[in-house]
Amino acid sequence: MEDRKCEILATIVKDHIATGQPVGSFTLARQSRENLSSATIRNICAELEDDGFLTHPHTSAGRLPTDKGYRFYVDNVLGSTRLSRSDASLINEQLLDEHSLANPELLMERTSRLLSQLSDNVGIVVSPSSSKDILHHIEFVKLPDSRILVITVTSAGRVQDRVIRVDIEFNQDELNSTSRYLVDNFRGWSLAEIRDELLIRMSAEKALYDQYLRNAVLLCSQSLQEGDQPDVFIEGASNIIAKTDFLDNERMRALFKMFEQKSRIVKILNECIENAKREAVAVSIGSENSVADLRNCTVIASPCFYPGGAAVGSIGVVGPTRLEYDRLIGVVDYIARLFERALAGNSTRVL
Repeated sequence: MEDRKCEILATIVKDHIATGQPVGSFTLARQSRENLSSATIRNICAELEDDGFLTHPHTSAGRLPTDKGYRFYVDNVLGSTRLSRSDASLINEQLLDEHSLANPELLMERTSRLLSQLSDNVGIVVSPSSSKDILHHIEFVKLPDSRILVITVTSAGRVQDRVIRVDIEFNQDELNSTSRYLVDNFRGWSLAEIRDELLIRMSAEKALYDQYLRNAVLLCSQSLQEGDQPDVFIEGASNIIAKTDFLDNERMRALFKMFEQKSRIVKILNECIENAKREAVAVSIGSENSVADLRNCTVIASPCFYPGGAAVGSIGVVGPTRLEYDRLIGVVDYIARLFERALAGNSTRVL
């Protein structure tokens, strides 16, 4: 794109993000570095509109960026995004305190709230399904009525407990022996890998004579299978009520309904990240979203990983296409890296 067109488009995007209003040629002329006339600017805007980068609500109004215009701005105009000192200070203060670091669930909850607070939109944190967690310890506790409490501790310090019901009666000694068998044989394995390996070992003839293995299969077939759904933390859905971008009540109701369906949220963040391929922070704008209810929204998301490459989960912000892209891309990137360090136990070092 020619430099003049690029400058005009960037100015329109920035002004519209700041004001929420269409941007007229007089405003653009005042900000032109080349002192372009209003007539020249109108001609450039007409060409940008013909190319699909701009639109206007009616004939006499100024211009608005389209999804294509926002995409060009994000891909070609924004340079490296830097976090302000005030944003970085708030993030460190909220996420690096001892309570968050000692409790991964609290860390995820606070992260979603912080994303919502900084963006004034919807903040989302998705943890991977527990089947991807790496086992550090597991315990079985006998309860009344053929119920067993299963407590798993992951290598990241995440503690989960669930109650299962079994048809076979176990005493506490058998449960303790089974937990020792699992820890001794499978510490460092993912829960999904443990489940698969137990089934393979059961197919071997020796399984008929291995009581620990039989007990492990019986207990794990339920306790490990029931944790396949990821945890989803959503904060700030009510923020969209105040957005002029969502004055349509029907559209607003559809968004609220979508945010209640956590499986759709997981799919949305995953698609955004997959479509961005190797980008640290993925941005999906308006019509680029496959979900119809998000065709007027932008998703900014980032995957999070342990140092070894295993997925920790993903975080993101959802809001109208009129977002502070440069600031929020920096915020999401910074929080994602801090989130990784916190869960990996390296959180005492400030980025």
